[in-house]
Amino acid sequence: MKTTNPASTTSSNLASSNLASLARPLGSPTFAKLAIGLAACVAASPLAPALASPAGSAPADQSPARQAPTPTPYMLDFTMKQIDGKDLQLSAFKGRVLMLVNVASACGLTKQYAGLQKLYADKKDEGFVILGFPANEFGGQEPGTNAEIAAFCSSKFNVTFPMFEKIVVKGDDVHPLYARLIQQPAPIGGEPKWNFTKFLVDRSGNVVARFEPRVTPDDPALIKKIEELLAQPVPAGSQPDSSKPESAKPEPVKPEPAKPASDQSKPVAPEKPVAPKGG
Repeated sequence: MKTTNPASTTSSNLASSNLASLARPLGSPTFAKLAIGLAACVAASPLAPALASPAGSAPADQSPARQAPTPTPYMLDFTMKQIDGKDLQLSAFKGRVLMLVNVASACGLTKQYAGLQKLYADKKDEGFVILGFPANEFGGQEPGTNAEIAAFCSSKFNVTFPMFEKIVVKGDDVHPLYARLIQQPAPIGGEPKWNFTKFLVDRSGNVVARFEPRVTPDDPALIKKIEELLAQPVPAGSQPDSSKPESAKPEPVKPEPAKPASDQSKPVAPEKPVAPKGG
């Protein structure tokens, strides 16, 4: 028994209709019959779907729509260089709440360093850490070397939170850390608009909030969000060490070996008997 493909039948009918419509303007039944006969011959060929499509239109794409993969919000799988040139794995901060902030030394917002240092000092014992990333993309306001930046932060603001080498935070040469931040969905993603853009990372290592440059470190909304994140339980396996990450610890001062006393450096010669004086 011969079966009929419904799709082929539909294509045949549409092809016949299209070809017949081409003959109608000629006003001759003969041409219409010829067109219908031609359509019947063509319907069985692979050309039928194309003839059934309206002129100038492309066959519909039946493949499922492809969606761009959502970037991971996890931020602790990077190894960064500290401002002194030493490598530090951000995984050392597992279980902590982090603020990632791009900083600059010659910006109208540079005074935020003081507020950032105070915020860090107030919250560090609860598991809060600020990570500073100098960047020169906004008005060339961070032109110095890493050594100059470190000296500036220390002498002007007594900064003690971790500072890293200068990186690129926007544009073609953006550092992979900031590329991932930029790729996040709104309202977190997008390039930083200026120096001192602040990103908050929760105890699981995921970026969860963004605050724009003019939001000061003592802003109530910022403080509230940090406290909400600090109140969350530390995920299993992410218990933070109570001390600083090993590479961020200051090297212990080694005491100098005690020098021997001067009167013990040489053996003492026995005293000579004193001869009695003659009378």
